[in-house]
Amino acid sequence: MKIYDITQELFSCVVFPGDPKPEKEAVLRIAQGDNCNLTKVSLCAHNGTHIDAPWHFCWDGKTVEQISLEKFIGKCYVAEAVGELKAEDAENLLQKAKNADPEAAKRLLMKGNAFISADAAKVLSKAGIWLFGNESQTVGPEDAPAEVHRIMLGAEIVLLEGIRLGEVSEGVYLLNAAPINLGGCDGAPCRAVLMEL
Repeated sequence: MKIYDITQELFSCVVFPGDPKPEKEAVLRIAQGDNCNLTKVSLCAHNGTHIDAPWHFCWDGKTVEQISLEKFIGKCYVAEAVGELKAEDAENLLQKAKNADPEAAKRLLMKGNAFISADAAKVLSKAGIWLFGNESQTVGPEDAPAEVHRIMLGAEIVLLEGIRLGEVSEGVYLLNAAPINLGGCDGAPCRAVLMEL
């Protein structure tokens, strides 16, 4: 079985404009006479490959630890797209995924430089999908991401942002994108992987 690591390396990751960059600091080093190596890490919950919990944009939304792991782990469908996805594109994507595997259609990953319009977000929300992922650091337009986030997170769709699908072809895979269990937080980094079925 082939495994694809679709996660950005955290300290060299793309950082959304305005977010703090991840940093690391050597606290202890064997080379300096310490008993072990120990590193202190500082980061934003939305650095690198990460999930957005509903609380990120919804005042009464779930935080990371309140989301069922079932949403992050299971069959998914990878589709390639470029530019802004409109409502019709979202409908076509859903149909393509359902035709490939109805279970995989609950978790959709977009390969390529693509983002979701508000109309497409409404289509995906009405369809009841569990997770939507893309390669950008935001699912909506970078200059105005709030509306798309509110629509999708308001429907309790988990957003998986900053994935890397360059080596992955379109099709059905097994996804594991479980986040770090950051209780009370609006997002969390994850080590996202795809496995061929």
